[in-house]
Amino acid sequence: MKRTMFQLYLTDCDAAIEFYVSAFGAVVKAIHRAPENNTVMHAEIIAFGQCIAFSERDTASVPGNTMQFCFHFGAGGEEAVKTAYAVLGDGAQIDWPLSPCSWSPAMFSLIDKFGVNWCIFV
Repeated sequence: MKRTMFQLYLTDCDAAIEFYVSAFGAVVKAIHRAPENNTVMHAEIIAFGQCIAFSERDTASVPGNTMQFCFHFGAGGEEAVKTAYAVLGDGAQIDWPLSPCSWSPAMFSLIDKFGVNWCIFV
């Protein structure tokens, strides 16, 4: 296997890419556009060494979120967790606000404004 990646099917991928680059200090690796309407066919950003891929959601797709994307930073990752929370929390449904829990000194869980479910912790 060459690699694994998160794959997100979203509406307004251009705004989502900018949002996640800001949240994670990520780097845009590639953006491929549909020639007929200039929407994102496939894009990739690299966040903390992990690939997050994007594709504009087909309007016929059934929305729903039964998966959660997690980043576990470990000791020393507190600033990355705080930065991600500050950005992802804007317009989000907060399930667990940034705070300690029994297994992490700093964690949060939310569904962001693009409908993506995140759990990020130290």
